[in-house]
Amino acid sequence: MYDFSLVFLFIILGSFVLEATGKKSNPEDKPAWAKKDIRDFSDADMERLLDQWEEDEEPLEPDELPEHLRPQPSLDLSKMNLDSNNPEELLKMTKKGRTLMAFVSILGNPTREESEQLTKLWQGSLWNNHIQAERYMIDDDRAIFMFKDGSMAWDAKDFLIQQDRCKEVLIENKPYYGKNYKPQDESKSKEPAKKSKKESEKKRDEL
Repeated sequence: MYDFSLVFLFIILGSFVLEATGKKSNPEDKPAWAKKDIRDFSDADMERLLDQWEEDEEPLEPDELPEHLRPQPSLDLSKMNLDSNNPEELLKMTKKGRTLMAFVSILGNPTREESEQLTKLWQGSLWNNHIQAERYMIDDDRAIFMFKDGSMAWDAKDFLIQQDRCKEVLIENKPYYGKNYKPQDESKSKEPAKKSKKESEKKRDEL
């Protein structure tokens, strides 16, 4: 059964709202169940009353809806002054107002404490430049920067890759390398290790 004290409270609040908005209900227009004394309401009458209150509620604005229920922004490319040589501009527009994650790697085999301090410092610098990002450590040398407005991820990337200890920023599966990181150097360093391993295996087979 329903808590009648709660129902009475809703009715009182509803009457204040109707008075404030200037809406008057004609008693003759009410259905038979609504003309009953509230103490005589059945469960079905209560359900109808609650449904009516929900119908009278104003719909939420698009930006107040959960992200998965928000309408996709319409893009008229013909009216946009986009640089055809800069596809990032289009990506930024399609991610506007959408949550986006960037994976940030730290250079130089840091400890988790070092990575925590560095990424916290970078996050603070981003916030000071009005780029809001949440930060989550996922490994000793890797963190997630989460942007509620995904269009800001690329502006953050431009800042991060200029930091001395930034190794890589991964956005939408595309890597952007830090200024002090050269992927070819890492691949070269792995070659001697592979070669020495093959040589040791060859000597073992000869024995």
